[in-house]
Amino acid sequence: MKIVFTCGGTAGHINPALGVAALLRQRMPETEVLFIGAKGMMEETLVPREGFAMETVPITNIRRGMKPADIAHNLNTLKNVAVSTTQAKRLLRQFRPDVAIGTGGYVCYPVLKAAHSLHIPTLVHESNAVPGLTTKMLEKTVDRILVGFEEARENYRCRDKVTVTGTPVRMEFLHADRAQARRELGIPEGKPLVVSVWGSLGARRMNEIAVELIRRACQDPFFCMIHSAGSRGYDAMCAALREQGLADCAKAGFEVRQYIYDMPRVMAAADLVLCRAGASTLAELTAMGKPAVLVPSPNVTNDHQTKNARVLEEAGAAVLLREGAFGADALLGTISSLLGAPEKLRAMSERMQALSVGDATGRIADLALELAGK
Repeated sequence: MKIVFTCGGTAGHINPALGVAALLRQRMPETEVLFIGAKGMMEETLVPREGFAMETVPITNIRRGMKPADIAHNLNTLKNVAVSTTQAKRLLRQFRPDVAIGTGGYVCYPVLKAAHSLHIPTLVHESNAVPGLTTKMLEKTVDRILVGFEEARENYRCRDKVTVTGTPVRMEFLHADRAQARRELGIPEGKPLVVSVWGSLGARRMNEIAVELIRRACQDPFFCMIHSAGSRGYDAMCAALREQGLADCAKAGFEVRQYIYDMPRVMAAADLVLCRAGASTLAELTAMGKPAVLVPSPNVTNDHQTKNARVLEEAGAAVLLREGAFGADALLGTISSLLGAPEKLRAMSERMQALSVGDATGRIADLALELAGK
């Protein structure tokens, strides 16, 4: 069996594919897997770390503005689509996969279009309640559309192609041990851990709030914290911490990383998670039953992260805050209030886990194998 995965741009698109690929490799060790991603994006780092072969094609995003720079960028993207489709066809002819699976990102479009033209069965997974542009463009092309939410079905014209699977997570999220994770991370006994993560690229405003939060919390460090500043924000945040005299804040239990590569272990150790509300992140939270403070990204299409977050808020599994409506004091107060109420945290954890969709990873693997068999 040979399988191609295509995904890229953010960890939210890459990690679901890694989860399905790892499960298929576990079930059938002889399976050959090839990832095709976007040149220069983070999949070039994440995919090889998991031991999978990786190829890239040149693809860029689409800007929605009408400024001359946006128009020029989009014209270049159209050129890249043609080039990347041609390159994808060459890679697919060489590899000869039985099925091609897309899990999000602009790179899915040229790869799955190329696969369809070569009569390779295709499926695309859309984790958010509202379909992204790439999924919309592929709706008539792919053989199957897999979605994370039942509510998402109504957003598609080809509803006969749609199957609700939930959003897959890497197997490590399902088997991580809290006590072992805390020991490995060196979290002191009895001290809560807060994990703060705002996307693989980072978020400037949330990093600014985190600097001030760390400054205040270091005066009375009643919790530990691991904060991911993102690839675009790490250097600036480290500089801001130095200016505040907090270069050694890790000694007080406040660790700042560029990216959390060992997220299953870090999240297993966490008592509370501060994060965005992308569907992939929410799938990981529900799989592990982790209480959360959700701050939806204000920079996503159709404000879909707020719609995602409200599902968890209404279930009593998370607190929803809007970016721009709070500062470090309010966030520190929310953290203190939640960590000071263990019974509430326990109830939030139970409600979070109740929202988990059973074995989404296995469902998608089964559907991929079924499609490959046909």
